[in-house]
Amino acid sequence: MMAHVITYSRFTDFDIDLFKSGKHYRLYEKFGSHVMNIDGVEGTYFAVWAPSAKTVSVIGDFNFWTEKEHQLQVRWDSSGIWEGFIPGVAHGATYKYKIQSSHNNIVTEKADPYARRCEHPPRTGSIVYDYKPKWNDQEWMTSRKKNNALDAPYSVYEVHLGSWKRKLEENRSLSYHELSIDLVAYAKEMQFTHIEFMPIMEYPYDPSWGYQITGYFAPTARFGYPEEFQELVNACHNAGIGVLLDWVPSHFPEDAHGLGYFDGTHLYEHPDRKRGYHQDWKSLIFNYGRNEVKSFLISNALFWLDQYHIDGLRVDAVASMLFLDYSREEGEWDPNIYGGRENLEAIAFLKEMNEAVYLNYPDTQTIAEESTSFPMVSAPTSVGGLGFGMKWMMGWMHDTLQYFKKEPIYRRHHQNDLTFSMTYAFTENFMLPLSHDEVVYGKSSILGRMPGDEWQKFANLRLLYSYMFTHPGGTLLMMGSEFGQHEEWDFNGSLDWHLTNFEPHQGIQEVIKDLNRLYKKQKALHEKQFSKEGFEWISYDDHENSVISYIRKGKDSHLVVVCNMTPVVRDHYRIGLPTSKKYKLLFNSDEMKYGGSDRVVKKSFTPQEKDWQNRKQSIELRLPPLGVLVYGV
Repeated sequence: MMAHVITYSRFTDFDIDLFKSGKHYRLYEKFGSHVMNIDGVEGTYFAVWAPSAKTVSVIGDFNFWTEKEHQLQVRWDSSGIWEGFIPGVAHGATYKYKIQSSHNNIVTEKADPYARRCEHPPRTGSIVYDYKPKWNDQEWMTSRKKNNALDAPYSVYEVHLGSWKRKLEENRSLSYHELSIDLVAYAKEMQFTHIEFMPIMEYPYDPSWGYQITGYFAPTARFGYPEEFQELVNACHNAGIGVLLDWVPSHFPEDAHGLGYFDGTHLYEHPDRKRGYHQDWKSLIFNYGRNEVKSFLISNALFWLDQYHIDGLRVDAVASMLFLDYSREEGEWDPNIYGGRENLEAIAFLKEMNEAVYLNYPDTQTIAEESTSFPMVSAPTSVGGLGFGMKWMMGWMHDTLQYFKKEPIYRRHHQNDLTFSMTYAFTENFMLPLSHDEVVYGKSSILGRMPGDEWQKFANLRLLYSYMFTHPGGTLLMMGSEFGQHEEWDFNGSLDWHLTNFEPHQGIQEVIKDLNRLYKKQKALHEKQFSKEGFEWISYDDHENSVISYIRKGKDSHLVVVCNMTPVVRDHYRIGLPTSKKYKLLFNSDEMKYGGSDRVVKKSFTPQEKDWQNRKQSIELRLPPLGVLVYGV
């Protein structure tokens, strides 16, 4: 009966105008369920967008899931918002919306799109949740502008929370609380600057790894409560580690309780199947041209930055959003109004999202997972770019892994695979990823792709990581790669932590620690990492020896990097140098502590006045097998 619902609204006329025009970026303060006291009465206010509904009832454990007991009232302003205050409904109550549609009398039972907490999958209800965080990360928040800047070191550890480490005796994942101790301590020991969580928003299906989201505003209940996820972020910040979240505005699953066909119509998804359905992922695509949907998504991006102090968003599957013909054959897509393949509405949405993020949280970053040559992804919107802070360098990842798979004897024929990235390295602010997608589906682990006997496999892996960390750009490593996991990643298991009892794997860990230290300490590696002024070749064309050498430059410093891509020791290998100052060895990937051969190399030297490689001074070096040397002045 209607008496059970008291007329109340959290929306002002201005809120409604912003919502309808797609410019309301804090919808989570209005929509959803909010525990309130109205005129001395405790209860919960509910608001949901369902413009094609005839009736909307809140059903839950407080009314035995019966329809019409608590019917919400529709607003008079044609916004399509249903709302009302239900006395006696408290924090912890479980609920859904039962929607009778005007469209063919369809009936849907939906989880709340704005719920702050969801039931533990496979249950699908929403939970009234009065989130009360306790932050003590002020030091990080006031200084993160410099930690998150484009001229700061950006070394990211990619983590899937369910499979990073498990309590094997209890056959379960670690909780947010346990991760706030174990994961944070480990990432700090390994010297990473940021942790990136694969999606933690609530999702129903474990094998989706979190990329098929139904609860956009709720940290998954698999690992604990919202405050416990907040505790994990807080612990990262207090350890000096930034937190990035995978964010998925590209598609969502068709699960009955999710966003699909929400009020009996295509509310959140595009109504045209050619633009509203992903064949690859069997999922629905947001309607970016609908203002209310745009507001929903941008509000969601800001929600995590606001409520959970998140330091950046890695935006998933951007390429699939940008192109109407993404993964479609001829006849399966229609061109835009200009006859092109670009999704103009999605492009406008991404620009607006980035503008909103950087306007409200200028000390955060957005990072695009984008695999095409679409121009200016990480250029500001003011000059026509998409407005991301960084973009994943998928071309580098593909070419580099192709090169490293080859037996060293053949590498001289493929040096261009390695050097090609520098022809476009500064067209975007690139992050170099060796991500989860590279260690699944039969691709093997990163170590598993390396050729040769066991010693050579590990030497090649040290070589790859040393090259990666001295190449311009930020870096990202999928968990397990930092100790040389043998097996592919298994979302259902744990990383093979027992391997870290063995010296070769310990050696890889030590390499990563020291590379992270080097990256953080040596300004030449990060001050100009996105500028062509920060890089200069010494030699890229010594195919016969498979050696490359280059200079990394900061404002007042530089490093010289020499990479020997074969197991042959190169004695008396001369390289040209940019200065006659004294150089000292800062890093050698062939050291014994890393599992290397520990060949004797020059610890320091003063260049000789001998012309070489178009430079006035040079030096002869011994290059260790499958090794990288880094010298600084």
